[in-house]
Amino acid sequence: MSHAPVDYLLHLADNALVLGQRNAEWCGHGPILEEDLALANHALDHLGQARLLYQHAATLINADAAMAKRFAHLQGARADGAVTEDTLAYFRTTHEFRNFTLLELPHHGPLAGPARADRDFATTTVRNVLYAALMNLWWERLQTSADAQLAGIATKSLKEVRYHLRHAGDWLIRLGDGTDDSHARAQAALNHLMPHTQEFWIGDEAESAAVANGTGVVLAELKPAWDALLDEVLAEATLKRPNESGYVTQGRCGVHSEHMGFLLAEMQSLAREHPQAVW
Repeated sequence: MSHAPVDYLLHLADNALVLGQRNAEWCGHGPILEEDLALANHALDHLGQARLLYQHAATLINADAAMAKRFAHLQGARADGAVTEDTLAYFRTTHEFRNFTLLELPHHGPLAGPARADRDFATTTVRNVLYAALMNLWWERLQTSADAQLAGIATKSLKEVRYHLRHAGDWLIRLGDGTDDSHARAQAALNHLMPHTQEFWIGDEAESAAVANGTGVVLAELKPAWDALLDEVLAEATLKRPNESGYVTQGRCGVHSEHMGFLLAEMQSLAREHPQAVW
């Protein structure tokens, strides 16, 4: 039976975990109560996807001596020395995460390092549209993965991200085709985030290995369909698609923005403080 490469599974899992962490930051801060709850539920969807993927990756790591050696630095986090979903989420460092840089950015425009700004709902909405459009296509293709367990995760996850895209798309249309202020905020968020989507299409060794054994997808092949999905939403939102050129981020290769370390510090602090705890 074919299995997806561990790094491919971690890429998918890290994407889900990091965006789930970001969306969860709206809990208690949503613009309206219904949206506060909606984003919290979306975060839980992403967390559920991440858990299934980390569990699958952990099983493969523990069953392969060479792979277990690579992740040996995580084994001290548990008394039995096993790699688990928790050790993969809470005890890897910044450069070991493989998520897209887009997903780790804070909920506002460009600011340096630990600088703080008010949460911008337009930034969150645009990011969710850009990512959900990709995952609608990616999970759909992964339903036929030669890795049966990954295919099952894809089928479950596809139902969730279809709703995520519809929900975020509806909000983007409200903002873009709303007041002058909401339109300007939505356009500014799109201008800021769009260049980061170039990273979707660059590929890496994990993707190449997954495609070679029939377990993965060439993301670059999904770009025309992603463009069509995005253009349809932007047209209804009366937003102008910005230029995608510029520096291509490399989060999937472990090269992250300055924001990633702050996100992980908050997310991992409790587990690192009590590594042997049983919850």
